Amino acid sequence: MRDEREDVFSKAVRAGKRTYFFDVKSTRGRDLFLTITESKKHTHEDGSAHYDKHKIFLYKEDFDKFLDGLHDAIAEIDRLRANGDFPNSPERSSSPEGDAPPFTDVNFEDLDRKDI
Repeated sequence: MRDEREDVFSKAVRAGKRTYFFDVKSTRGRDLFLTITESKKHTHEDGSAHYDKHKIFLYKEDFDKFLDGLHDAIAEIDRLRANGDFPNSPERSSSPEGDAPPFTDVNFEDLDRKDI
């Protein structure tokens, strides 16, 4: 049986040690979907490297909801930075808190907990 899925479009965005890949693919039923892959390069002391990759599959029925959420999140970041509420915004860089890390570690096992 021949696999009729195909790559339709691919775009790589390099950002420091990370590369983001946006790949549009079609299913056997000729529906389109998007995969977003984050690839981060790690170099070992001996010069060899390996890549950590994380992938999101985004299906056509979720495109609008995903874009709405992304736009809302970016708008909130812009709002927080403009108000000086974001720890690393230029407005707060002279304050003692300006040196604080922008986030804390996330423990994904906590996502389903109801007691926190």
